[in-house]
Amino acid sequence: MVSIKLQIFLVVCITISIFSSCEEIIPEAPAENELLDGPAENLSHAQQKQFLNGDIAFNDEVFSSLDGLGPMFVANSCGSCHPGDGKGHPFTTLTRFGQTSPNTSPDFSIGGPQLQNSAIPGFEPEKLPDGVPFMKFTPPSVTGLGFLAALTDAQILQNVDSLDEDGDGISGVPNYIVPPDYFEQKWFHQPINGKIIGRFGKKAAAIDLLQQTASAYNQDMGVTSTFEPIDPFSQLSTDPEVSDQTIRDVVFYLRTLKAPIPRAEKESRTLRGKQLFTDIQCTSCHIPEWTTPESDIDALSNKTFYPYTDLLLHDMGPGLDDGATEGSAETYEWRTPPLWGLGLAPNSQGGSFFLMHDGRARSIEEAIILHGGEAENSKNLFISLTDSDKEAIITFLESL
Repeated sequence: MVSIKLQIFLVVCITISIFSSCEEIIPEAPAENELLDGPAENLSHAQQKQFLNGDIAFNDEVFSSLDGLGPMFVANSCGSCHPGDGKGHPFTTLTRFGQTSPNTSPDFSIGGPQLQNSAIPGFEPEKLPDGVPFMKFTPPSVTGLGFLAALTDAQILQNVDSLDEDGDGISGVPNYIVPPDYFEQKWFHQPINGKIIGRFGKKAAAIDLLQQTASAYNQDMGVTSTFEPIDPFSQLSTDPEVSDQTIRDVVFYLRTLKAPIPRAEKESRTLRGKQLFTDIQCTSCHIPEWTTPESDIDALSNKTFYPYTDLLLHDMGPGLDDGATEGSAETYEWRTPPLWGLGLAPNSQGGSFFLMHDGRARSIEEAIILHGGEAENSKNLFISLTDSDKEAIITFLESL
């Protein structure tokens, strides 16, 4: 008969063995700077709860025809276009069409402003009309958006140089947007002739995250709300298929996602690349540092962050002119995209890069080479660098 002491000894040995085996089998959790998702620091308990509700709605809720999907749509969930809160893949690329010149309305008679290229059973997906200019938009990462949303219009306007008075070839301008009926004007907005500066989207055509979210439910999933009640298929007002609370939870989630955390930022090659990035004048548009003013969310107040964008439109040359546009933007103008999180893009894009507004660039270097217009000089300066210097810049950009 085995003694009690021996039994205890065997149990302890077996327990140690199990936990040791688990440590070898279960991989370590990824470092915080390898993930784009996660809340901003110092949210209150109530805010953490709303963040979680928004997280569930954004990443877990999948719509079907029974709860409002379609009948024509692009995706059936938010997370399918923004996996892990990161960039989308060409399979989830959006197609916009119907507006071919600034300050005009999209032609809804031909199906604009967005192509719904999927459909529930019994319906046909929408087809792009022949000969109509269009733009393809690869879904962006959504992390850190609340910090950009917290900036004032005055801060953004400080970098406007529409006449290039300083002679540097850079003349960024804002995209002025007619606000939707439900737009909630804040103290930091500066309307001009009833229009508000847009700051989200490839053409900066969304003023705030409520407009961005309500429009995405409507145009991407065919899901109506009290904010966007017109069904894209019937063009008739319908009962809301998603609640106001869910919309606001998702908006809060997007506002309070953390800013991307850099990696290897102290390594010598990264620091060299960062200096070269400034030397070739890329920071004229990709402005590194911003600081938020006071916010209704304490976690966003007076925070310095590093998105590498000016949120303005710039002439990117004929090679990136798709012939279609949004708001007051010219067809060749694009908003400077934030670069933070760039190095993590392949994690949500199937292991490869799909960069620029439509994913046409398969590497960071190719994306740089595709720059034209106001970025022509910086592109040429990059091309003239040694291979070692080019690699240092790419190392820096991958660290963001």
